[in-house]
Amino acid sequence: MAPPGLTHLGEQRASELMPMAKSRHKKAENVRCYFKPSPEAIAGLTSLLAPGDSRG
Repeated sequence: MAPPGLTHLGEQRASELMPMAKSRHKKAENVRCYFKPSPEAIAGLTSLLAPGDSRG
């Protein structure tokens, strides 16, 4: 389970430095495993990447 706040920071598009500072990780690759975007966040990103896509 992700420490409180790390997933939220990921969904808010925080730079990797913010969760690294919060969790005290030294390497960005060690923080990436905590990013668990919500279905809403994934849908939002998908709509940005493929705005004319009719799949839904």
